[in-house]
Amino acid sequence: MLNGPAWSQKLRAEIGKAVIGQDAAVERLLVALLANGHVLLEGMPGLAKTLLIRSLGTALGVHFERVQFTPDLLPSDVTGTMIFQPKTGEFTPHRGPIFANLVLADEINRAPAKVQSALLEAMQERQVTIGGQTIQLPKPFFVMATQNPVEQEGTYPLPEAQTDRFLFKLIVDYPSADEESQMMQRWGQVTKQPSLVAASSGEELLALRAEVDRIHLSPAVQGYILALVRGTRALAEKGGSGKRYLNFGASPRASLALYQAGRALAWLRGLDYLSPSLVQDLAPDVLRHRIGLTYEAEAEGLSADKILDQVLNRTAVPAKA
Repeated sequence: MLNGPAWSQKLRAEIGKAVIGQDAAVERLLVALLANGHVLLEGMPGLAKTLLIRSLGTALGVHFERVQFTPDLLPSDVTGTMIFQPKTGEFTPHRGPIFANLVLADEINRAPAKVQSALLEAMQERQVTIGGQTIQLPKPFFVMATQNPVEQEGTYPLPEAQTDRFLFKLIVDYPSADEESQMMQRWGQVTKQPSLVAASSGEELLALRAEVDRIHLSPAVQGYILALVRGTRALAEKGGSGKRYLNFGASPRASLALYQAGRALAWLRGLDYLSPSLVQDLAPDVLRHRIGLTYEAEAEGLSADKILDQVLNRTAVPAKA
């Protein structure tokens, strides 16, 4: 059986043929795969978010589908619909692109709420209802969604119930000058483009999850996770100054996400236990989309990440893992 660093390295090597940089984002995507979670990537257009997810699907060797979300998209365009068969005189379900192992929901916040909510059942229950029939989705199943910043025109903010179902929200930033120079050299040719091959499989991924479940997590670290999540809820209550920076804190789903993602990251880095430092490393990506800023916080120029920095600084770190 492969160990975490070896599995990570062979996938990174394949993805690196197409994607330059973004090492932190690649590691988070691999953690999400191991933790059976979905990922939301946010960044300006042209930052290779779509390329990154497509390359991951190819390297993992699973069935990949892309759905381009637009304002005129219908829920049935994602999940499927019933088709009339003249020979039998019956309606049969026609499965949509959601029936894949890895689904890229591209620019998810450009579609109206009814289409966004069509993903909700699939993401949480891993099943889809078509014409009254409930059909299970394949295993493994992941939704990797990209979105542009909500300040852009023609975007619809995702409802809180849906953002909470993403394990991570990753912020994709501009590449460095060196990375952008390499990008031009690698992708600048018209007739020759990088090609990727499968370096793993869905079956291998499912088997590796059993290894992740063996990672030790001490009561002290579990208590630390709870303290961080409950610390965000404390900021949703008015303090002595009368200021309240959060409308709501992270839900219990955030505690579970940190628990699962932490063990997956520990295994990926070749450790057999979860340390507080790994929890701190993951906390912003797990929590930034699960808290709601008040107008007071926004007026003072506070972001979700700045609020989370305060929570991390105030929460006592256990001496022993």
